[in-house]
Formats: sequence, C-alpha cells, structure tokens
Amino acid sequence: MDLLSDFLKLIIPAALVLYGMYLTVKLLLEREADRHRYDVKNRYTETVVPIRLQAFERMVLFLERISPNNLLLRLGGSSTTVLDFQQRLLQEIRDEYNHNLSQQVYMSQATWDQIQAAMNEVMTLINQASGDTRPDAPALELSKRIFERIIQKDKQPTADALRAVKQEIQAMFM
Repeated sequence: MDLLSDFLKLIIPAALVLYGMYLTVKLLLEREADRHRYDVKNRYTETVVPIRLQAFERMVLFLERISPNNLLLRLGGSSTTVLDFQQRLLQEIRDEYNHNLSQQVYMSQATWDQIQAAMNEVMTLINQASGDTRPDAPALELSKRIFERIIQKDKQPTADALRAVKQEIQAMFM
C-alpha cells in the first residue's frame, strides 16, 4: 500500500506538470498560427488588392470606352459609309475586350458576366441601328440611329455593368 501511495505521489504531480506543458505548447502554437494568418493576410492586402483595383479600373475604362456616346465621338470621322462604320465600331469593341480579357480573374463571375452583357448589348445596339439604315448611307446616319435607340431606352447599355463593378469595389473595402 505504501508503494502505491508513493507511486501516486509521483505520478499525479508529473501528470499535472505534463498537462500544464501541453496547454502552454498548445497556446504557443495557436498564437504562432494566428500570427502566420495575420502575416499572410497582410501580404495579400499589400500584393493582391492593388492588382485587383487596377483590374477594376481597367474594366471601368473599358466600359467607358465602349459606351456608345464615347465610342461614336472617338471614331466618328473614321469611316464614310454605314457598313464601314459599323465594322469599325464592332472591331474597336472586340479589340478593347481582347485587350482586357485577362482582368476577369480578379473579379467575381457575376461582375464579369455583367461586363460581357454590356459589351454584347452595345454590339447588338450597333447591329440593330445598322439594320435600320442602308449600308451605303453616310456614317453619320448610323450615329443618329444609335443615339435614337439610346434615347428610346433612356439608359446607357453599360450602366448596369459599371454599377456592378463599383459595388464589387466597395464590397472589397467594407
């Protein structure tokens, strides 16, 4: 019995010391993991956020450049007939899109879908307005038809996509 009592006197304090060491090591490891997560988040913020913002800026610029008002003003005197002007406008939109295609990796799929929908809507608007005119008519006729269609809709085709991009930027910082 004495032996059992002496054995328990040694085991119980040793078990308590081991348990205390276990808790201390566990706490230190948790703190180190938290510090590591903070460092990773900090590096993410320093590296990825500026790149994402640049991507959003480029997409806003893309949407502004393909908006019919800006597109028509920029390319207004570049063609003589409706058919030439239509082809020039559509080519400009495709070139802008291809130039910015890689930016989709930095934004949500929903926002990217909005941007593509805006681009398709602008192209459809141009094609429909072109269908209302003779192919050999002066290019100014196509501009007039496009503006008429925008006035009828009372909304820029790129407005929803611009709003989606701005909302995603704001969500990044909230």
